[in-house]
Amino acid sequence: MTSSGKESPQVVDEHGWRTAHQALLAKEKALTHARDDLAAQRRRLPMVRVAKEYSFDGADGPVTLLDLFDGRPQLLLYHFMFAPGVHGWPTAGCPGCSMFIDNIGQFTRVHLNARDASFAVVSRAPLPTLESYKRRMQWVMRWVSSAGNSFNEDFGVTTEQGEQHGLSVFLRRGDDIFRTYFTTARGLETVGGIWSLLDLTPFGRQEQWEDSPPGSPQSPPYQWWRRHDEYGAPSY
Repeated sequence: MTSSGKESPQVVDEHGWRTAHQALLAKEKALTHARDDLAAQRRRLPMVRVAKEYSFDGADGPVTLLDLFDGRPQLLLYHFMFAPGVHGWPTAGCPGCSMFIDNIGQFTRVHLNARDASFAVVSRAPLPTLESYKRRMQWVMRWVSSAGNSFNEDFGVTTEQGEQHGLSVFLRRGDDIFRTYFTTARGLETVGGIWSLLDLTPFGRQEQWEDSPPGSPQSPPYQWWRRHDEYGAPSY
């Protein structure tokens, strides 16, 4: 019988607790396997080529969408709501987006880089505004401005109804770029850990137990894991 959620937890003996706990663990394990199956389907999701070229304002000058890959084949790009009409404008970014970036962590990119994935953030606000807020929040990720181009509109996060946050995932083959995945709203609630982010990429965690398309890079599980300062010099 499914709990309605309205009852208070019962006080039981040790045996009763272990019995209930094991039943819940079985459901959690089933959910884990269901997520694995969903991730396998995501890695086979059709992709669309990005035909248009985009230029962003970056801390070191203009950068293209291709530049954001930093030579790697995969890119996770977070659409951060920082524009007129968004709470906090013009001195602060969206509170929810800010919380999301707080959960990414300063060493996330190092672990992602080790699995051939780059991470960056894009917003419509001018670069000086982004840089000022980035310093205030003590963030270290790459953050570029799409002010002056149609990137946000083209990718559906700026509409007549206003701004929307989201996470786009891209795959690079040579100089050709493909959009492979996008999620927004509550779809981002479980994203933030290294494994959750890698599960969104075309290559996945690249571990041998995963059900991935033929030709996907894979290696034994656990063996690629490092302390964040043991991968070598990070780049972005």
